[in-house]
Amino acid sequence: MKTRPERAVLALLLAACPLARAHVLTDAERAAPSFGWSFEPWVVALMAISAAAYIAGYLRLQRRRVRSGPGAGVGRPGRGIRVRQLWLAAFAGGWATLVVALMSPFDTLSDALFSAHMVQHESMMLIAAPLFVLGRPLGVWIWALPRAARLWVGRAVRAPAVAGTWRTLTAPLVAWLLHAAALWAWHAPMLFEAALAQPAIHTLQHASFLITALLFWWTVFGDGARRQTGGHAMLSLFTTMVHTSALGALITLSPGLWYPSYVETCSALGVDPLQDQQLGGLIMWVPGAAAYLVGGLVVASRWLGRSDHSSAFTQRPMDVKDSAP
Repeated sequence: MKTRPERAVLALLLAACPLARAHVLTDAERAAPSFGWSFEPWVVALMAISAAAYIAGYLRLQRRRVRSGPGAGVGRPGRGIRVRQLWLAAFAGGWATLVVALMSPFDTLSDALFSAHMVQHESMMLIAAPLFVLGRPLGVWIWALPRAARLWVGRAVRAPAVAGTWRTLTAPLVAWLLHAAALWAWHAPMLFEAALAQPAIHTLQHASFLITALLFWWTVFGDGARRQTGGHAMLSLFTTMVHTSALGALITLSPGLWYPSYVETCSALGVDPLQDQQLGGLIMWVPGAAAYLVGGLVVASRWLGRSDHSSAFTQRPMDVKDSAP
């Protein structure tokens, strides 16, 4: 499957992310918070469109596979179908994670407790984002379009400006820097407090986390990573684990409150605000670091598997020669 058309679909995803409005508690809700499902119209619309487009593209790809016959992929029958089934499972997992993070009662709880807010952010960046990248929605969504639209998108993404911008954003160092900047900047007390007070800023915060996480994980699990040895992906994961753990440790070990907006809601729920902040920092520190460690193990396993495959391939002519009568 061509990778260039996928770039246009990612651009659409990145452009649409800021439209997903984040929920912010009103003064009345902060005084007596209640927790239920949150159905922001833009969130529901984007989630529905993304799922429908993926299903349509997936079914079209499956029909195309059937029409092409079992001869596609000689010696490995059914491999393409199995791979696409893994894509579907990964996308479904990422999609369900976003539903829980942005629409379930957990969304409102995240505005009342800093620790819940950290779980929400970590879920978006460490579960949903890598699963979306593994699900390859860019290549599947493109097949949901009519043939003429697919051809137009293919021509559009080959434009020098679009291709150059894509190469810049998906360069490992650039993606790493953007993701690190988003994490550290938005956890600064001034910006975090502004996000809690203003829905538009809260939306921008969520969009920044998700977009930069998608770019970061694209350099780890995306097409560019598959063309590399895996060394840069492991370096990105390790250094991100280090600096996010440092941020989590700072929040956890701080003797004072960073985010006083949580004092009122924590008190309404009978939770100590400082302990809530410490728990939130601990969530970023330990489970967050573990997620990057798991990603590193996956990259290392893929790297070693590729090395074993290459060794077997180079030894095959010798084996054939030795076994000849």
